[in-house]
Formats: sequence, C-alpha cells, structure tokens
Amino acid sequence: MALYLFITLISLVIHFLLIVPFIDFLYKMKFQRAKQLSKDAFDKPMPIFDKFNQHKSGTPVGGGILIVILTSILSLFFLGGFYFFKLDVHTNYPSVVQEMAILMFTYISFAFLGIFDDLSKIFNWDRKLFFGLRLRMKLILEIVLALIISSGLYFGLKISIIHIPFFGVFELSYFYILFAAFVIVAFANAVNIADGLDGLASGVLMIALMSFWAVARSIIDVPISIFLGVWIGGLIAFLYFNIYPARIFLGDTGALSFGATFAVIGLILGKALALPIIGGIFLIEIASSFIQLMSRKYQKKKFFKVAPFHLLLQYMGWEEPKIVMRFWITSIIFALIGLMMAFLK
Repeated sequence: MALYLFITLISLVIHFLLIVPFIDFLYKMKFQRAKQLSKDAFDKPMPIFDKFNQHKSGTPVGGGILIVILTSILSLFFLGGFYFFKLDVHTNYPSVVQEMAILMFTYISFAFLGIFDDLSKIFNWDRKLFFGLRLRMKLILEIVLALIISSGLYFGLKISIIHIPFFGVFELSYFYILFAAFVIVAFANAVNIADGLDGLASGVLMIALMSFWAVARSIIDVPISIFLGVWIGGLIAFLYFNIYPARIFLGDTGALSFGATFAVIGLILGKALALPIIGGIFLIEIASSFIQLMSRKYQKKKFFKVAPFHLLLQYMGWEEPKIVMRFWITSIIFALIGLMMAFLK
C-alpha cells in the first residue's frame, strides 16, 4: 500500500505545481464562466439559480481538462513503471490492456463530450449547432458512448453478473450491456448536476473514490489501484483551489468524465450494488432533478420550488459552505455503508 500512497503524493505534487499556471492560462484563453442568464432543459430562464451563482461569472472553467490529461499520462507512466521494475501487475480480468483501455476510453471520450458543451456555454454558440449540444443530442451521444463501454465490459472483460449480498450472484447475459450503459449515463449526469457549488462534486467524488480504492486493494486489482491513486492525488490538489470561494471549476469536461469513469470503476470492481450507495449524494442530486424534469414535462408544474437538491437548500437559506460540508459528511456515511455492503458475501 505504501507504493500506491507514494503514487498519490507524486500525483498531488505534480497537479499542485501545474494548476496555478493552468488557471492563468484559462484566464488568457477567456475560458471562463459566461456572464449570462442560465436556462434549464426547456430553454427557460432560471432566476433562482442566477441569484445564487451570478457572482461566480468570470471564474475559469476547465479544471477537469488538466486532471484528465495528467491522470491519463501519469497512470500509464506508473503502470509502465510496474512492468519496467518487474512488479506484479495483478488483475482479475483476462487482460490488463483491455481493462486500462476501457478506463482510458471512458475517461477521455466523456471528457471530449463535456468540453464541447463547455465551449458552447462559454462562447455562446448557437444552441442549434452540434457543438451547442442540446439536451437530447447530448443524451444520445452519452448513450452511444456508454453502449460502447458496456460492450467492452461484457465482451472484453467478460463481465455479465451482479452480486447482491445475501441473495447471491445473478447472470444478466446480454442485458448486462443495457444495465451497465444505464449506470454509466446516470452517474455521468449525476456528477454533472452535483457540480453546482464550490467543492461539492469534487469533494464528494474524492470520498467515494477512496472507498473504491479500498475495494481495489482488497481484491488486488493493480491497474485500478494505480489509476485511482493518481486520480485522487489530482482531486486533492484541485479541491484546494475549488473550495469556497472557488478559483476554478471542473466544468462539464471534468464532471461528465468523472461521473462516467466512477461508474465504470464500480462495475469493473463488481460492486454495482454498492455504487449507488457510495455515490449516494450524486443519486440524490440526479433524482431531485429528474423528478422536477418529469413534473414540469407531464404535470406542467414544479414538484420542488427549485432543483437540484443543493439549490433547494440554498433557496431555503442554507449558506453554500454549510451545504458542501454537510454533503461531505453525508458522503462519508454513505461510503461507510457502501463499503460494508461491498464486503458482504
């Protein structure tokens, strides 16, 4: 374990050294939150959201870009180091290459999808254009990517089962592809929705990833252990600049990529049931938004005064740092329960 902690520290230091110059670079490129009124999925103004977030206009968006690039490079570098020094690279699947390929594809492909969405918001591109991704087009692209990834899990890594504690193992056969794709899309959007307050999504994700890190070490999955170690180091460095008042935001680039990859790691580790528990905060966030969306679409009225849940708490008078800190604490509780479920037979 000491070696993986060393990897995390190296990743933290490298991210920390590069993030300030990267923030300056984003300012120069004007890659900043646009000074405009926000709109919901129905292209209607969101005055309550703007009330609490207009002061953040001008803050650089794109922290996810740096983390995706550095985590990808460092993960492959350290994995190569294991082979160079002839250390055991144990995996529970047929091929280390296939396992890493699926992780990297998820991490990078969803990042590319997110960066197009970021660019459309930052530079006010016409929403009718492909790059100004509408909700429907964005969802279709997410589903396509998720189906490619879930097919890789099924055909490449031969994953087709889910384990439910006390009930046993269930074979899903080809239905696993649809199940996995749904989980990937759900968490990609859940993390994106949660990325609305300074330090919320990145802090909750860091706690959740540490939980999966413990699981990865318990089953001696070296590729995922290395990847998580590097990723967590990057998140710690990012969080230092993302806590209130934030100097940089993840953007859709990071949020979509991180959510999808978080889901894939849970699936590769065989902890599909623990995934929604460890990521319980993300589940609450997307559930509140989904309920609101369905109510607006079919009942023609709001179910909540405002959604997602963190914005509702702001509307009720909670201060932003208070919401984030309590979400972190709740995430720790969810992580403990999820880990307990993950280790049950």
